[in-house]
Amino acid sequence: MFEEFNTINDVTDQKPARPGMNDRIRALREESVSTPATLSIERALIETSFYKLNEGKYSIPMMRAMNFMEICEKKQIYIGEQELIVGERGEKPKAVYTFPELTCHSEEDLNVLNTREKQRYLISDEDIEAYQREVIPYWTGRSQRDRIFSRVPGEWKVAYESGLFTEFMEQRAPGHTCLDGKIYKKGMLDFKKEIEESIGKLDYFNDPEATDKEEQLRAMSLSCDALIRLGERHAEKAEEMAKQEKNPERVQELIRIAEVCRWVPAHAPRNFREAIQMYWFVHLAVITELNGWDSFNPGHFDQHLAPFYEADIKNGLLTREEAKELLCCFWIKVNNQPAPPKVGITANESGTYNDFTNINIGGVRADGSDGVNEVSYIMLEVIEELHILQPGNSVHISSVTPNRFLHAAINVIRKGHGYPSLFNPDVYIQEMLRSGKSLQDAREGGCSGCIEVGAFGKEAYLLTGYLNVPKILEVTLFNGIDPVTGRKVGIETGDPRHFTSYDKLYEAFYRQLEYIINLKIKVNHYIDRMYARYFPATFLSVITDDCIKKGRDYYNGGPRYNTTYIQCTGLGTITDALSSIKTHVYENKSVSMDLMLHAISDNFKGEEVLRQRILNYTPFFGNDDNKADDIAVRVYNDLFALIDGRPNGKEGGKYHLNMLSTTCHNYFGNVMGASANGRLAGKAISDGTSPSHGADTQGPTAVIRSLGKLDQVKSGGTLLNLRFLPGLLRGDENVAKLGSLIRSYFALGGHHVQFNIVDNATLLAARKNPEDYRDLLVRVAGYSDYFNDLHENLKQEIIDRTENSAF
Repeated sequence: MFEEFNTINDVTDQKPARPGMNDRIRALREESVSTPATLSIERALIETSFYKLNEGKYSIPMMRAMNFMEICEKKQIYIGEQELIVGERGEKPKAVYTFPELTCHSEEDLNVLNTREKQRYLISDEDIEAYQREVIPYWTGRSQRDRIFSRVPGEWKVAYESGLFTEFMEQRAPGHTCLDGKIYKKGMLDFKKEIEESIGKLDYFNDPEATDKEEQLRAMSLSCDALIRLGERHAEKAEEMAKQEKNPERVQELIRIAEVCRWVPAHAPRNFREAIQMYWFVHLAVITELNGWDSFNPGHFDQHLAPFYEADIKNGLLTREEAKELLCCFWIKVNNQPAPPKVGITANESGTYNDFTNINIGGVRADGSDGVNEVSYIMLEVIEELHILQPGNSVHISSVTPNRFLHAAINVIRKGHGYPSLFNPDVYIQEMLRSGKSLQDAREGGCSGCIEVGAFGKEAYLLTGYLNVPKILEVTLFNGIDPVTGRKVGIETGDPRHFTSYDKLYEAFYRQLEYIINLKIKVNHYIDRMYARYFPATFLSVITDDCIKKGRDYYNGGPRYNTTYIQCTGLGTITDALSSIKTHVYENKSVSMDLMLHAISDNFKGEEVLRQRILNYTPFFGNDDNKADDIAVRVYNDLFALIDGRPNGKEGGKYHLNMLSTTCHNYFGNVMGASANGRLAGKAISDGTSPSHGADTQGPTAVIRSLGKLDQVKSGGTLLNLRFLPGLLRGDENVAKLGSLIRSYFALGGHHVQFNIVDNATLLAARKNPEDYRDLLVRVAGYSDYFNDLHENLKQEIIDRTENSAF
């Protein structure tokens, strides 16, 4: 039982066992982690053939639904030798689809993906030739990416290419959404009945959109049929395999798989196993229909599964070990789905196989009571024992969450795998209430991919890309010119050598910030409408309230709530750079603005004395020093003022602020020169709302006090990374201390915190001898990744983070 796991006195000193709870799970896990990612052209060939025959014959929603049906009917069905939960997006584990209607990879792209050292996707020469022959000629000029880049204004493109911001949707569909509990109460046949009822209520006399709504609804109904067919085909495959199987135990397992797949997804699940399989079919449907940024999420999976688990246990239909085995099978299924490959700038700013499925564990129920249950504890055991890249997972610690659960989560965290991260429902519920959600919808919501939050099953909360806030200051300091490329990328705000006060400098920075945000939002609106018009997500719309009732697509204002996030990156770096200029140029007058500009434009060459003065005598964010923290609060509040509440073109839809970086803080650092805080050119900027690398010198308590000064309810998510030496978490006493630190931060209004429990000696050894550290997982920013799958600059960035040796 979990109580034994929870009372281990020194987990960090134990020799790790071979991952997996039994022989089946160990075998499935080994297959998953050892199988390389491959690029499958199956979907692209099916889709291209379908579009060549049918383009222009049907409405766009029907084309998308028919295309989805074609894929579900023709894709190869895979069932592994020992699997209990079945279904792969590709024709085998780790086979990744391309989506040429969004981004049509060139022959060169495919060759690069096949040969690059990191995040490689294997593809045969024959498949590259087939792609070049069948796919590329049709989709070149027709893809969403081609459409977007043929229309964006020049000033947007130059700012984008210079790294002032990124744009997720220039090559991927909008994503980052989670499911609520509806699919555990309704099957696809039930959704079809709802759709027919909605069609019956259309007013063709007074509603000019009635015909469009009918097309959308009929396409949604067809998408339900497509998923039912996918389930049936898995049942047929299992029955076929059972006839050939010699092992009688496996024969019975295959018969059971067929029975499950005959029932779900057509009908609502009746037990624990069917509930997991139901979700997995829905998950596959969403990530096969389009490659949303990023993968689909089950939301509060433990809460959804708990009633099935409790009923099955009570009725003698399931044991705890059987439930754990099924969850392990599910975890491995998620790990079998690498993220679709990216190209261009997006590949530079997001290099990972992680597709950001995030399992929310714990939290609160719709009535505000504690959401922790026995399935929550089983999931923690699965995370610890499997030790795999995906799915991501997070524990949600509210004021009503028992310390036993928090300490159980810390026992997993201190193993050093980077999982799980921690969220504060008491704060993010307030965030959602502030942005217009009902109390019940807010309580049933939570986190999707990294740290952003939304109302599960009822909201399209779309991430548009990252904003490089320190780069905007860099452009301001050079009067609208990017000093790295020499190109004009911003507006002229004046030569800072002539600014007579810090407030004059900040006013110029604010004007530049406003210009770049306006430029990004202007093009966001165009891109958003392109998806609403050309690439409706007819299946995702089925399972998102209130798309059926409205007769509108997920991307066209159909959901109950429609949110657009801009993710602002580098709060620590921008704060410290401004603090340095304020302190040394304007207050102490020890450095002229001319010297500061010369130093940063020449990467502090010949000015190491100045750089050391900056590093050692500047108030930096993360040390509970109001001189720096007040600047952070001002920048944060101004980002909020320029972004929050702006209409996004959908009924009731708004823009909101989000403080997320994923790996983009490394890309943004690569396109910048040196910064006024002493950061050298090309080095990563700070991640999320974390302090700059090495700037937090007063310990973690000072860090959380600094971040506590930000009104995090204003955001849709803030990210804090902390790193501790492994020895600090030995023994239950130190587990309790870390629990108190987390509780304290959350009491101060913290949204999120995550931990790396690893020392530099281990990281340096792993970099030197990667073959000895194949399974070393580290927390990057909002997600974990294998250390040796990271690019060298990202490895160094993690090494450079402050090692905390005391609470």
